[in-house]
Amino acid sequence: MMIETAPITAVMRALADPTRRAVFERIANAEEITVVELTRGSGVTQGAISQHLKSLKQAGLVAERPEGRNVYYRAEPEGLAPLVDWMSHYGTFWRERFADLRTLLKEIDP
Repeated sequence: MMIETAPITAVMRALADPTRRAVFERIANAEEITVVELTRGSGVTQGAISQHLKSLKQAGLVAERPEGRNVYYRAEPEGLAPLVDWMSHYGTFWRERFADLRTLLKEIDP
């Protein structure tokens, strides 16, 4: 089975940067938000915010909607799908390990 690595790699790279992750979280917590609003109180320049937005957009994590002189950003929940799929694969692994551990503990201390 060939696993598609490009989307998961893009999502992980985009979210690996703590500032970018903070930007994504602010977008996810707002219905829509502008670059100006994202820059305000962030301690990061508008140019840096724009670069982070570009990476998040390329990874499929945010979408933009231009309106007049403003561009509104919103989170794209489906952009997290590759990460959710990857994690659910390992969720099965951990559930099996915890079940084995539970069985072992019951054998040790009935």
